[in-house]
Amino acid sequence: MVHIIGGAVAAVLGLIGIIGWWDNFGDFLRGFLPLVLFIGGLIAVNTGMKLQKDKK
Repeated sequence: MVHIIGGAVAAVLGLIGIIGWWDNFGDFLRGFLPLVLFIGGLIAVNTGMKLQKDKK
């Protein structure tokens, strides 16, 4: 029960922070999202190569 209450409080505070600092949040997303996509793509390629190697 404590985890649910803590999670709800954290979600509400996070939402208030996003609304309050929307400009900064947008800047963060514009900088962070390409990095996440790049790293995710590298992981996907690496996983695909390992699966192809395991099939042989």
